Amino acid sequence: MSQNPSNTAVRAEQRLDRTDERLRQDEGVLDMAWGFIDRVRSGDLGMLPVAVGLIVISTIFSALNPVFLAPNNLVNLLFDCATVGVISLGIICVLVLGEIDLSVGSMSGLASAIVGVLWVGSGWPVAAAIVVALLVGVAVGLIYATLYNRLGMPSFIATLAGLLALLGMQLYILGPTGSINLPYASPLVRFGQILIMPDWFSHAVALLPGLVMIGKGIRTRRQRQTVNLSTQPVGALIVKAVALTVILELAIFYLNLGRGVPWMFGLFVALAVVLNYALTRTKWGRSMFAVGGNREAARRSGINVRRIYLSAFVLCSTLATLGGILSAARLASSSQQAGTGDVNLNAIAAAVIGGTSLFGGRGSAYSALLGIIVIQAISNGLTLLNLSSSLRYMITGGVLAVAVIVDSLARRSRVSHGRA
Repeated sequence: MSQNPSNTAVRAEQRLDRTDERLRQDEGVLDMAWGFIDRVRSGDLGMLPVAVGLIVISTIFSALNPVFLAPNNLVNLLFDCATVGVISLGIICVLVLGEIDLSVGSMSGLASAIVGVLWVGSGWPVAAAIVVALLVGVAVGLIYATLYNRLGMPSFIATLAGLLALLGMQLYILGPTGSINLPYASPLVRFGQILIMPDWFSHAVALLPGLVMIGKGIRTRRQRQTVNLSTQPVGALIVKAVALTVILELAIFYLNLGRGVPWMFGLFVALAVVLNYALTRTKWGRSMFAVGGNREAARRSGINVRRIYLSAFVLCSTLATLGGILSAARLASSSQQAGTGDVNLNAIAAAVIGGTSLFGGRGSAYSALLGIIVIQAISNGLTLLNLSSSLRYMITGGVLAVAVIVDSLARRSRVSHGRA
């Protein structure tokens, strides 16, 4: 039986269209790979150094002690990440402006002391004690901003003075006892020590990043197509979303073999997502990067520079306060040792190791997330090996130095490629 020539031509054209679509998708995946290589060569490293560092750290410590990658050990690591990680989110706000806050450790210690004294010592409701601590954090940020904006005091000097003053206030309000134990059965302490997400909920949350990536990618494609600009192939977008979803789901599955995902770590991730949205999708965020990149140019373009500095210092102190409250919940105590030691080092190092530039104008809220995981992984691994804290300080300092060197070299590369 003879076929209709017109139907044959239509089917042949459809096969050609499907072949062209597959070729475009393959080319899109290849373009995505080559684009990543070009960005790395030009100094836009993104999260690559952190990812490589985590792989190296995990490989070394798991080889020396298999307990390092045990599910329950990783759950404990996530609990510890949340406290300093929240403080590091605030550090990112000031680093983006090219400034620094050296008092975040003392601010977190003072916050834990305020909560302990008002809640346990004076019988206040825990919610009221937390609100007072947060208000004190806001007030400290306002003082730093005023000293910087009105008097021109460098943030390094202002926050160094604040470090000493806040530490003195912490010691004063705790009194001669020096430590206050928080009730173990209280919701705050349970949140900091034992509360875990249900398995189904953690798996559902792990699906969200991939779905958001696809939704944003499709919307961006449509917007670019309306103005006849090149667009990312749908195939490449789906490959990235599926890869991200698989990685997150496998991580959640493995953690659920142990205790599961801590709610406190979930709060930390939620804060990182909110801050990242504010930095990348709002006028305030664009102003932050503009001021950090070139303050005078930002002022001439109409940005209220003083208000931007005010918001950054207030956010930094407030998040340091919240981190101190979470630390008190984690330790079930408010003591003179809270906020001292390596808290400042770890909070600042987490932001820098995660990819936030010390030179200002570049950074991401996810820097704190990845950076603090690196630092806590080092601390946790050395603890499992029964090595002294002196090695932890030296190794963390070395990792921080490497991160700054990588940032400096990447900055030079971007300048040479005209992308600074």
